[in-house]
Order: sequence, then C-alpha cells, then structure tokens
Amino acid sequence: MVLFINIDCFAQNKIDSTETIPVGGIKQVVNIQGNVRSKPLFLFITGGPGSEGIYPENKSYLDELKKHFVVVAWDQRNCGQTLKLNPSPVKLTVKLYENDTYELVTALLKQFHQKKLFVMGWSWGTVLGFYMADKHPDQLYAYMAVSPAVNQWESERISLKELKQKAAEQKNVQAIAELNIVKIPFENGLQNYYDRKWLSLLNGESIGDTTEFKKYFTENSEMTELFKEANYINLTKSLPKVNCPVYFFVGRKDHQTNYLISEKYYTQLQAPKKELFWFENSGHLIPVTEPDLLQKVVITQVLPQISL
Repeated sequence: MVLFINIDCFAQNKIDSTETIPVGGIKQVVNIQGNVRSKPLFLFITGGPGSEGIYPENKSYLDELKKHFVVVAWDQRNCGQTLKLNPSPVKLTVKLYENDTYELVTALLKQFHQKKLFVMGWSWGTVLGFYMADKHPDQLYAYMAVSPAVNQWESERISLKELKQKAAEQKNVQAIAELNIVKIPFENGLQNYYDRKWLSLLNGESIGDTTEFKKYFTENSEMTELFKEANYINLTKSLPKVNCPVYFFVGRKDHQTNYLISEKYYTQLQAPKKELFWFENSGHLIPVTEPDLLQKVVITQVLPQISL
C-alpha cells in the first residue's frame, strides 16, 4: 500500500517514507530517505524506460548518499507503483516525461522548502536530466549524467557493427542469424530484443530470466516506442551549452551508450563547471557494477565543488 505522509513537520530528523505526489495529472510514487532531512535533495532518475525506480537493489548504490542527501527514488509514469495506482491516461511521449520531471522537482523543492536540488540520471534517465539542465538550470545545484544517452542511434549503429564482428569471430551461428535481422533504427521490439540480448551475452553479461527479458521488448510496445522517440535526440547538435554544473559518469566498457560518444560530447559541452569520471571496470551498469565508487565520487568530488 502506498502511503502519503505529510513532511512539513521538521521535528523528526530522519526521513524514510513512500509517498504519492500529484504530477502530470496522475499520482506518482516516490521513496524519500535520508539520515538528516535538512540535507540537500538528491533526485535519482533511473533508466529504462519502464524500469522501476523504487526497488531493493537501489540500496546498493544509494545508501551512502543518504548520509549526505535526502535521496528521492521515483517510479515514473507507467512504471512500478505509479503504474499500479494509475496507468497513464494519455500517450507516452518524451515531452510528457520531461514535464513530469519538472513538476516533480518543483513539488519536491516546495515541500522541502529548498531552492535547488541535485539530479542524477542513468541511461534513459539522462534524457530527462539533460532536459532539466537545459530548461530549468536554476533548480539544480548540479546534474550528474550516468551512462549518458547523447546520440543514441549513432551509438546503436556502432554497437551493432561491433556485435556482428564479435559473433563472426566466435562463429556463433545463432548470434549471427539474429543480429542480421536487426535494423537501426529498430523496426520492432523483436529487433530491439535481439540487439540487447547479444549486447549482453557477447560481452559476458547475464540477461537473467530470458522470458521476462524478451517480454520487456516484445510485449511493451508503449515503452519501446518511447525509447525509439528518445533515440532521435542528438545532444551534440541540440544542446551545446548548459547553465549549471554537469558531471559525466562513464563506463570505459560501455557500448550501449557508447563511451567514445559520451567523451566527445563532454569535451564540446559548455558548462559553468564540468568533469568526467571514468569507471574502468564498468559498461553501461555503473550503479550496479561499481556502486561504492559511484557514491564516493559524488560525496568526495562533486559535493565539495558545489556552494549550497
């Protein structure tokens, strides 16, 4: 059951609550945790699209942050507990999620009587984070882009070429056959599934429950269409400058949101402050593969640079 808890009372120092907030005409669910409720807000926007933001695995890469921030995890529209409460009554678009993000940030700042917050976006979440950095930098102390989606269709083309080469070198008949079906842009969910399946397997990663993994792409048409729409964004052309500090967290082995594309965009992006942090042992899943380092960088390198 989702609870709504009034947090205007600051008598209690620690906060740990799951709440519904009216955003975009529906009820959206957030989990708010922090050891000291007067600490700055930190909104974590997870990837997907379609992934839950509130789930136990979050603890592995958010717990240390809760000592320094009030951390907000969010089940976005048509995800997790928000979906259980109320499916989106309107078509899913990137613009809709951008507006949701702005409304949520505004509501959180008002509720906690703060002027700014920190935003960290991961993968799909970076689409929404870059939107905030572009359109509402006055609300952000800093924006942190983890495995950033910069020019995704170009990244997909590079990745597919690399996967076909690996499949040929390994003489993996099934991989060769399924990857030959894939077109960029993806024409359907099955092509997307084959691509992501072999992106994981040929790089030595597990995809877990194969049936559920396949269902995400082949039986989730609204989210896959949203993903395709987001892939047409090319930040190298549309966003040359932001007016808030921005930090890139990039896995040296990331071929899903290609690390070279991220590095090139970081170099050209103009910002009041910027820094790129490399995660040498990670691909796309930095919060899962190097959670301790992720949090250490935020706490010891990003936070000290920001005037609160």
